[in-house]
Amino acid sequence: MAQDAKWYVAHTYSGYENKVKANIEKSVENRGMQDLIPDVRVPVEEVVEKKGDVEKVTQRKIFPGYVVIKMVMTDESWYVVRNTRGVTGFVGPGSKPVPLSDEEVARMGIEKVMADLKVKVGDFVEIKSGPMEGFSGKVTEVDKDSGKVNVMVSMFNRETPVEIDHSQVTIID
Repeated sequence: MAQDAKWYVAHTYSGYENKVKANIEKSVENRGMQDLIPDVRVPVEEVVEKKGDVEKVTQRKIFPGYVVIKMVMTDESWYVVRNTRGVTGFVGPGSKPVPLSDEEVARMGIEKVMADLKVKVGDFVEIKSGPMEGFSGKVTEVDKDSGKVNVMVSMFNRETPVEIDHSQVTIID
């Protein structure tokens, strides 16, 4: 059942994100719903703040006022999250929560989504976005973990290796 879980975004009162996360986790534990709500996160990034000569690394919320929840959407799981103190609702039209796409999850850095790479070594590809847009070449390496592809591109009459994201290339037949 937990493998069917998708990421949803709940809106909270600003400043209450960590409290909401803790309350949802406590409700999940008390009700034994770990299979329906396996993960709750407040996305943060590390920021270096400098005051005078002192540098301090702090964590800053990437999306203030939001908590990201991996859950199997049932009436019970919806009820638990929706009725958690500090939650004002789910992100989505009306009262219907909409799950994040795998691409959104990967872009937000919430969870490493294994890319479904259709590109393989030896394929000829065209780069369709980014600074190398319009160039084409042969794939020399594919890294499934990072979703990166190495392409040998001809630039200034020289073969040049370029590492780009798999989503930036299309296979040329």
